[in-house]
Parts: sequence; structure tokens; C-alpha cells
Amino acid sequence: MRADALRELRAVLSTQNYEGAVRCAMRLHDALPDDRPLGSSVVLVAYGGGKDSSYTLTFVRAMQLVLFQLHGTTFRMRVATNRHAGMPRAVMENIDRVYGALRLAEDPACELLLIDGRRVRPFDVDVPQDADVVERNRVDILMTGHRTAADARPTFCNACNLSMVNSFGLAAGHDGGVDLIITGDSQREQRDYYLWVSRLAKRFGLQPPRDQRSGFKGFLAALDNISQAYFADIHGPDASGVIADHAITTDVREGLRFFSIYDDTAYASGDHWELLTEYLGFRFDDIAFSFTESDCGNPALMAHLRALKCERRYGRTYADGLDEYVRFAISLMGKKEFPPQLVELMRERYEGAADRMRAAMDAYALDAYGLTEEQLVAMVYAPFTEKGAGLEEYLRAEQPDLAEAAPRVHALLDGAEADAALTGRLESATGLTLDQLRVLYRGSLRITSATAGADQGELIDSILEGDPHKEVISTRHSADGPLVPELLSGR
Repeated sequence: MRADALRELRAVLSTQNYEGAVRCAMRLHDALPDDRPLGSSVVLVAYGGGKDSSYTLTFVRAMQLVLFQLHGTTFRMRVATNRHAGMPRAVMENIDRVYGALRLAEDPACELLLIDGRRVRPFDVDVPQDADVVERNRVDILMTGHRTAADARPTFCNACNLSMVNSFGLAAGHDGGVDLIITGDSQREQRDYYLWVSRLAKRFGLQPPRDQRSGFKGFLAALDNISQAYFADIHGPDASGVIADHAITTDVREGLRFFSIYDDTAYASGDHWELLTEYLGFRFDDIAFSFTESDCGNPALMAHLRALKCERRYGRTYADGLDEYVRFAISLMGKKEFPPQLVELMRERYEGAADRMRAAMDAYALDAYGLTEEQLVAMVYAPFTEKGAGLEEYLRAEQPDLAEAAPRVHALLDGAEADAALTGRLESATGLTLDQLRVLYRGSLRITSATAGADQGELIDSILEGDPHKEVISTRHSADGPLVPELLSGR
């Protein structure tokens, strides 16, 4: 079986990439522990189910098979997928097809894992989304979105990025642990991640004890402190259960290291298009492929929120806002060197299709997260933060029959005895409980300025500091208003 799998890979990999896999396999062999047989060594590959990680997995599989051909034995490969509510079934089906093409499921040296929140189990394409994880994702989006007026990157990515790092730790510590984590990031990129986390922890007084700061274990400990502080701010310090649910594990081997394949391979998906779409069976689904992501539908919701903001806040049209986001996101695709056919596919999907895409994104928001358009609109206004500074505007525009009840709403949010009818109305319109709305009422509104320099003083401002997925655009904040700069973020 392994000989056949290697023969198939040699036929579809370019000579350059196959030779790179051989070189990289030799380096990996030298990096693995030499005090026990090669077949006892375990490496971890994180697999998100997108086009780039599918190629990375293929490359590492080639390395595994090369070492088997040379030594008659090879390392064990643990492949772990971190699933969230924004990952549609089409991604799971892509993963399943890739596993089949690479013959991973039938190889006892391959362990395929699915991580839902803190739960680690064998991969199964038919396992439904975990309801607790979906609910956690939904509330994270709403609470962060209300704090940032639905700024795309923090709203969808802050909690997701922290969850992804936690999944590394969970997979690396599972069932006896692993010897190495294989990554496609360069040594410089890895160093930059470590420095970013260290500086962020130092800035906010969140560093672990000095004797617990080294290596990947120390990296996880610092991120756990950051995560706990971040979610205490987002959900309120009294939400101890929610905060604990977002803890980042540090239960990994001392001295666990990363092994980079970056110098031995090339990632431009256009260079291995046939491998991706024909041999691996990777399909670019209408939901899962969304702008710069091929394993997540959230960028479509980012576009939806921008369009809703233009329509409801700026007095323009939904189509205007959608066009602004599409131009921004296609620019990002160009910077990431996406194949021209994928850029054109995305352009055609949205061109003149505002009504169709609005319906599709409303349906996706409801299916993936249980969110209605009314709740997304409320998030765009962010009316509850800063003691309800934007409450009157929101009520006048979106809940006009409650406009005269604004003083009662303020009192309710400030802790007055609950009015069942008013509470029910607010909870339905926002998707949040009264307690969560009261947390927002006490919280600050964080809107990144187009001219802002570094951070604005709070942890939520700094999580994505230096993030490249943003751009200052020229827009109008009213139908006939002047052009003004606005910082747009997204994927």
C-alpha cells in the first residue's frame, strides 16, 4: 500500500517538489529522537482543510513514504483538524477526499484527529458539529462584534485564532504526545509569533513565571494568560465558566519543537493546481471558498456585515457596501498570490449579485451560528457599549416603537429590575441575554482609526496589532457625503 501511495505521489508531484520532499525527509530523520526506533517517533501536522494545508499534508505524506522506502519503517503522523462553526460540511468532505487520495485512513502509521473545542476524537466526516462549540462561537462573535462595531477581523478571528493555538496543544499532548510539530512557517515567521506573544504578555502584565517561559510550553502558557484576560474583558469577569472554556492547554512535552518544511517546498497553489483539484479531489465550494479562505465561510459574513453597515448606518445601498468589501478582499487575494482563476471566480460570484448573495449569507449565518439579519444589524450599530452611547440612534432606526422607551432600556441595562417584555424584545433583537447586554453596557467601544498608530490601550486593540489583513479605503458615511478614509479589515 505504501509503495503504491509513493508511486502515485511521484507521478503527481513536480520533480522540484519531490526532490524537496526527499531532502526534507532526510532533515526530519536527523531531527527525530535517536534513542528509539524511527517507527516510535510521532510528528504532528495541523490540517485546516484548505488548499495550502492540503498541499502541506501531501508533502509531509511524501516524506513519510520516502523514509519507509529507505528504512523499511517510518515515523507516525498525527493529523489534527480544529473545527469551528464557520467550517461548513464541504470542508469536512474535502478533508475526507484528501485522506482517501493519500491513503491515510488505511495506514496504521497515520492517526487522524478531529478537535471540537476541547474534545479530541478520531476524524469522521459525518460527525455533526458540537452544539456547545457552535454556541460558544456564536456568543464570541456577538460579544466581540458589539465591542468593535462588527469590525471583521476581531469579530470573527480573535477567538478563532486562540482556539486554533489551543488545538495545537491539545493534539500535541494527546495520547502520549508527539516528538515534533511540522509547520509550513519559516523560521522567521515562527520567531515573529513568539516575539509577538512575548511582547503582548509583557505589555499587559500577563507573562508566566520566569522559569515557565521557554519553548512551546512557555508560548502556550503566555497565550493562556492572554486568552483568560481577553475573554474576561469580552464576557465579563464574572463569566468564570465561559472564561475557563477558553483556556489554552499547556500539557505538552518539555522541549517540544517545531520542524519547518518552508525551505524545501513551494506553496503557490497555481503551481500544483492539478495535484490539488484532480489527484486530491479538492473542490472550491461556494461557501467554504470565500475570498482568501478555502476552508471557512466567515469571510462571506464579513462582506455581509460591511454591506449592512453601509445600508443601515451610512444611508447608502447594500450593493455599495458589498462592492467595497469585494474590492478590498480581491486586493488581499492579489497580495497572497492567488491563482488568477480563483480571483476571477470570486469576482464573478459577487458581480451584480447583491440580492442573491444577501439571501445566501443570511441563510449561512442562520445555519452556521443561529444568527438572524436583525441580530447582525444590531451588532453593526454596537448600541450598548459606553453606557449605551449609541442606543437612541439604534432604537430610532431599527426599533422605532421602542424609541420613547430609551430611558427604560438604559435603566434595565444599568441594573434595574428586569421587565420581562422589554428584556425579551432586546434578547430577540440581539441574540444575547440580559446579563450579556449588561456586560456590553459597562464595556468600551473599540473602533480602530484609519490614522491610529499603535495600540489604543486595551488588550482587544492589541490582539491583531500589525495584522496585514486590513487596508484604508475611501468611503462615504452618508449617501451624498464627502470621501473619508476608513480602515477596513477582513479575509
